[in-house]
Amino acid sequence: MTAESKKLPRRRRLQGIVISNKMQKTVVVRIDRMKLHPKYKKRYVVSKKLKAHDEKSETKVGDKVIIEEMRPLSKDKRWRVVSKSLS
Repeated sequence: MTAESKKLPRRRRLQGIVISNKMQKTVVVRIDRMKLHPKYKKRYVVSKKLKAHDEKSETKVGDKVIIEEMRPLSKDKRWRVVSKSLS
């Protein structure tokens, strides 16, 4: 098997805001997205909270971060912090 034929799956990346860092090596990230109401065509914000692994515990509450999907580390933790976002 060559390196070209064996491709790793592309992992999803999301951008969000850290809302809690009270756990060891884990942060809670809020992901916001806009939805469109089917009948009234009004846009509204839907939020989702995800737990992400932060190995060095370097993020603070309010930081914008990019998280990436990974294998499950615990019951709820399936994401890891890749980097702090500049925007």
